[in-house]
Amino acid sequence: MQLLNRLFGRNPDSVKANVEIYTWQACPYCIRAKLLLWWKGVAFNEYKIDGDEAARAKMAERSDQRRSVPQIFINNHHIGGCDDLYALDGQNQLDPLLTQAAS
Repeated sequence: MQLLNRLFGRNPDSVKANVEIYTWQACPYCIRAKLLLWWKGVAFNEYKIDGDEAARAKMAERSDQRRSVPQIFINNHHIGGCDDLYALDGQNQLDPLLTQAAS
């Protein structure tokens, strides 16, 4: 498995960050964000907030009042949504964030 991970550019053993994602079950952007995290071998904490207004309010409080999903946090730092996550990956800035352990 390690050989396949290296061939595909995956480094799940180096992921040390605490990753959290607020989602809705049928949200295509949530699914897309989770697929990228899964591909990179990230074990993330998912908060499914479908119909849970209290959880959505908590998410908004943590994310500078953003109420759209997904909202993604790496080591308690707000990354943004799906497009922001993919932009970080495209700029080769996501992997370094994922290798930093939570403080």
